[in-house]
Amino acid sequence: MSEQNAAEFDLDEAKRVLGEVFAPWVQDLGLSIAGLEISPPAGAPAGWQPGATVRMAFSDRLCRHGGIVCGQALMALADTAMVIAILAANRGFRPMTTVDQTTHFLKAVASSDVLADARVVRLGRTMSFGRVTLFSAADNKPVAMVSSAFAML
Repeated sequence: MSEQNAAEFDLDEAKRVLGEVFAPWVQDLGLSIAGLEISPPAGAPAGWQPGATVRMAFSDRLCRHGGIVCGQALMALADTAMVIAILAANRGFRPMTTVDQTTHFLKAVASSDVLADARVVRLGRTMSFGRVTLFSAADNKPVAMVSSAFAML
């Protein structure tokens, strides 16, 4: 990655990637990037990790019977958020593909937006690893924990 690309990767670039690179059905999830953490903020703890916060707007189209947001939508949110987090850590676009994603569902979420807090655990040359916590925007309680691995292409 060139120094110019590193300097230009910001929230606007992340939004552009979300809108132009992902498949059309991912666009249909109603995702928006709420924030990026590319560099440690002042006073960050020693274990700080770069990441991204992505919001999935509530829609009845994402729900299964009973008005519960379906697991497939939550997993797609987590996967997409982790890609954005890896791009933030990389400070620019780099092709990658999901190798593994393990999701632990903690509680159902209904009639609420969902927030994904995605953190890069390790950014590597050939593999990158991350964790995502999904929260209900209604009460800020965790609804799922996700760990994932990506092959860097």
